[in-house]
Amino acid sequence: MTILTSLDQLHAHYGEPGEASLVKEIDHLSPAYRTIVEASPFCALTTCGPEGLDCSPRGDEGAVVRISDDRTLLLPDRRGNNRIDSLRNIVRDPRVSLMFIIPGWNNVLRINGTAEISVDQELLASFEKEGKQPRSVIVISIATAYFQCARAIMRARLWDAGVQVANGALPTPGTIMHEIRNSFDGKTYDEAWPERAAKSMW
Repeated sequence: MTILTSLDQLHAHYGEPGEASLVKEIDHLSPAYRTIVEASPFCALTTCGPEGLDCSPRGDEGAVVRISDDRTLLLPDRRGNNRIDSLRNIVRDPRVSLMFIIPGWNNVLRINGTAEISVDQELLASFEKEGKQPRSVIVISIATAYFQCARAIMRARLWDAGVQVANGALPTPGTIMHEIRNSFDGKTYDEAWPERAAKSMW
């Protein structure tokens, strides 16, 4: 196995990036990038901390984040599993990365920057849905923004209904946890999950 162990080796192996790969990167939201963010109901949030990296899915009705200005995004922390891995990381290391995905669109938008966690009461109230407020709002300062080319999603045929996994074809969360801990009642967990989720979406 031949391993690349230096930047010089890596650059020599791959060569220089094309002009388009560099032109697309800016330090704010252009009008086109703003349109993409406003259309994105989902993003992956990546953070880093002393224990390592964390990547967390984030989704919402409509836009997953709110644009405060061309260099600032607001991401409400909706109901989840309460592990708060991303939030613990942000408190200790503010560096974050976002990847915005829009169903049906083959490109993705990537944003890198820094974040802080706000519990300002007026801000929390502004994100209220169905009488529920987020516990906090992640305030993200943009350092770089750029779109990623469509090849990955095209190769994966992500939006092709013909290759999507059939319902029931993969292990359920209950099955996974029962496999890890035999005493865990996975069947009951799976049966109760749809109603529990419906009552705790926000």
